[in-house]
Amino acid sequence: MKYIDRVYGNFEIDEPVILELINSKTIQRLKDIDQAGYFEPHFSETAHSRFEHSVGVYLLLKMYGASIEEQIAGLIHDVSHSAFSHCIDYVLDAGSEKEHNYQDNVFDEFVRKSEIPEILRKYGLNIEYILDDKNFPLKEKDLPDLCTDRIDYSLRTAIVFKEIENGKYFIDNLLAENGQWIFKDFESAEKYAKLFLKLNTDYYAGLPSAVMFRTVGDYLRYALSKKYISEIDLYTTDKIVLGKIEPHIKTDSTLSLLFDRMNNKIGFRNNPNDYTRKVFCKSRIVNPLCWHNGKVKRVSYVESSWNGIIERESRPKEYFLKFDK
Repeated sequence: MKYIDRVYGNFEIDEPVILELINSKTIQRLKDIDQAGYFEPHFSETAHSRFEHSVGVYLLLKMYGASIEEQIAGLIHDVSHSAFSHCIDYVLDAGSEKEHNYQDNVFDEFVRKSEIPEILRKYGLNIEYILDDKNFPLKEKDLPDLCTDRIDYSLRTAIVFKEIENGKYFIDNLLAENGQWIFKDFESAEKYAKLFLKLNTDYYAGLPSAVMFRTVGDYLRYALSKKYISEIDLYTTDKIVLGKIEPHIKTDSTLSLLFDRMNNKIGFRNNPNDYTRKVFCKSRIVNPLCWHNGKVKRVSYVESSWNGIIERESRPKEYFLKFDK
């Protein structure tokens, strides 16, 4: 299968198990799940899917010689995302606005109920091993460390939002050594860390994201309360969920108001002294490893001021919203 990726370029994907997983309904569903949630009303022409990111994680692991098991773990890592991605944390009580971890909490059960275990058995692969992130240090690490997931979604975001033209500079300056992502020098590590900070400030944890998360969350939560949709519907696609709710907009004034808010048609202010809706956003920051004077060091070791940035940006962002109506 020929595949063109906006970050990594042209690839020929020919591993049978990878092809079967990519073509499975579980991973194909991700083509209609927006990576950011519902960002188009705030940043037009920036839609990109969980499918694109998932294949990107697989490709990056493949490029750096990860095992087939780790490649598979990367490919399937986001299959438990609901419609509208992290917006689910603002819809269901089991979600966390500060952590955005609902999909992680349901991942194991979701995968086991899908066709993925049967596909893996067909190729003699162990689902228990693949579901255990401890086996795959390149693929997954906690913040502020780098991992394949984090590298891919940051470079992809930066390209989509035109913060960088392409990811070649960063990819060319990355090494995968002993289960760790390490930049070849401090200069490239610092550039990446500063890029990631900008992405977090402007997009991941910025005011437009706060408004998106709150308004989409309110819209879907209300639709659930009125039984216009069910929780099962949330595990279809963005388009299907919107389509099921749409017929009720003309007859339900509250739903219509929430729809207009969600589509950025109603003004708002962010003011801690005058607000009606408070919202948290998960905040992300990285502290990459790099080679420096013959040793592997963190950016914060070479540039001590980065420690303060890490402390500040590791805390969830809080916003105080008041809509014009």
